[in-house]
Amino acid sequence: MRISGITIPDNKRLVIGLTEVYGVGRSRAAEVLGSLNIAEDTRPTELSADQEQQIRDALEAFLLEGDLKREKSGNIKRLKDIQSYRGTRHSYGLPSRGQRTKTNSRTVRGNTRKTMGSGKRKVEKK
Repeated sequence: MRISGITIPDNKRLVIGLTEVYGVGRSRAAEVLGSLNIAEDTRPTELSADQEQQIRDALEAFLLEGDLKREKSGNIKRLKDIQSYRGTRHSYGLPSRGQRTKTNSRTVRGNTRKTMGSGKRKVEKK
């Protein structure tokens, strides 16, 4: 079964397998399956061709995969262009939602600290 160019794995339950598609999470997958009266624990191999088409049509009503990624990057680009606070945080690669940066996000800031040994120097062998 393929949706938006993504193959849904046959060995997983349908509610989990649908989350392989970018833009579909557990809640949206459960909502779509509930509206179509398909049990969440069915496998993709157990579906009829008609049910597959119904799922495909229901999911393609939402923004998925490339379109969603394009819109998301466009929103970030807009924030950068108008030079808002969030946009500048995005451009610097820092957290944009108010998280602290003194102790967290060290690797993003380039402040990686190597772990220190015991402090003892190894004795050279003669």
